[in-house]
Amino acid sequence: MAQDEKLSAVVSIAAQDIGAFIRAQREAAQVSLRQLAEKAGVSNPYLSQIERGLRKPSAEVLNQIAKALRVSAEVLYVRAGILEPGQGNQVRDAIITDTAITERQKQVLLEIYNSFVQQNEADADTDVSDASDGSAPAEDGPTDGSTAAAGAAAEEEAPTDH
Repeated sequence: MAQDEKLSAVVSIAAQDIGAFIRAQREAAQVSLRQLAEKAGVSNPYLSQIERGLRKPSAEVLNQIAKALRVSAEVLYVRAGILEPGQGNQVRDAIITDTAITERQKQVLLEIYNSFVQQNEADADTDVSDASDGSAPAEDGPTDGSTAAAGAAAEEEAPTDH
């Protein structure tokens, strides 16, 4: 019985946290409770109960609210305890919570950012392995041959005196 009470308390705290977060996001977006309920396709009383921590919304309802607020559903899932928080990163968090850009724009920015991070990690790994075998470090610049390809393309486009 004691475990059930503990679980119930944890769920209640998570519901209050997600409700307060949704309310804060709604107020920051200057949207009324009624407007958000309409945009999210949920009833006004149900959304009010979510915001007050009386109800814990399903993943589907969180997704609808996220779309209506133009925030990442992932952020709401983490706040609601549905997803485990990933590695903390201020850039990712800023992109995800920015209400000035669309979900698609957020996805694109995150993909670009992640590609830069992966490339830098790969370059760092290469530099470390080069240093351990005594060879010179790699030059900075594209590692995919794009410079050579760009040069070849420029030569093809250059006018010739035939």
